[in-house]
Amino acid sequence: MRRLMVCLVLAAAACGPGQQTGPTIAPAAVSDLGDWSRPIPTAADSAALMREDRAADSALVTDRIRFARARHLDTLGTGPLMAELGRTFVGTPYVPQTLEVPGEERVIINLRGLDCVTFVENMLALARTIRAGGGFPEFVREIERIRYRTGRLSGYTGRLHYFSEWIGANAAKGIVTDISRELGGVRDPEPLNLMTRHRNSYRQLANDSAFEEIRQIEARLSAVPRYYIPAADVAAAAARIRNGDIIAATTTISGMDVAHTGLAVWQDGTLHLMHAPLVGDSVEISALSLPERILRSRTQDGIMVARPRD
Repeated sequence: MRRLMVCLVLAAAACGPGQQTGPTIAPAAVSDLGDWSRPIPTAADSAALMREDRAADSALVTDRIRFARARHLDTLGTGPLMAELGRTFVGTPYVPQTLEVPGEERVIINLRGLDCVTFVENMLALARTIRAGGGFPEFVREIERIRYRTGRLSGYTGRLHYFSEWIGANAAKGIVTDISRELGGVRDPEPLNLMTRHRNSYRQLANDSAFEEIRQIEARLSAVPRYYIPAADVAAAAARIRNGDIIAATTTISGMDVAHTGLAVWQDGTLHLMHAPLVGDSVEISALSLPERILRSRTQDGIMVARPRD
């Protein structure tokens, strides 16, 4: 949840330290997918990658759409398509806080620098756009639908900051299905209050009205049952996790629900996590299996799993 979903307030807790990803596995399928005209950005300047550039992002989206259609990937289900698209973004720089731009809240589009949540959002929006036969305008609309509670831009407090709510809201919209409880999940009793406890970390919460609205959202979310698969049980649940399922790593950090996000990918019969980690600096597929990765983490104690719907 830093953003509060994972990429904002406590950099040491989210998308980074405690994850121990090890060396990256080069995804075997990528070399078989062919080239595309718009290369992955490799600039080290995070400030440049944070700047909005609709032309560059439109070109990236258009290229990935052409890439997918040329290889008939649009015939895949949403989850498997997300996994294949995600592989083409391996190596894209990790850039935090790309949504925290000056001025009023707006629908930020940025595929040139990704954090763990925007990686998931962009792959989901791309897959849905491709399956629907749309282009860049439809992609922008999908991002808006996925990122905001009502599916429409509605200010900072309308953005889905806690990832457990992101899953719940997108399940209500028919975009994903929360399968955490089905996979053996148990209830997580931790109250959610990280944003209001760290008010000074969020410039938007200097506004008393916004602060109060977030406080009420946290109280509501804390009262709603949410389920996660404890770290010790992830290996047993792995066989039922599919390519492209959305993985949300839960955390022991007080006031947080989720510390990191990514996509499930199977390689050589082993389940891995494709994600944009702070440690590693770019989108990668973790060397450790997903169950090992969670067990070795100091701050992650399990996972939530959301399955994209077709």
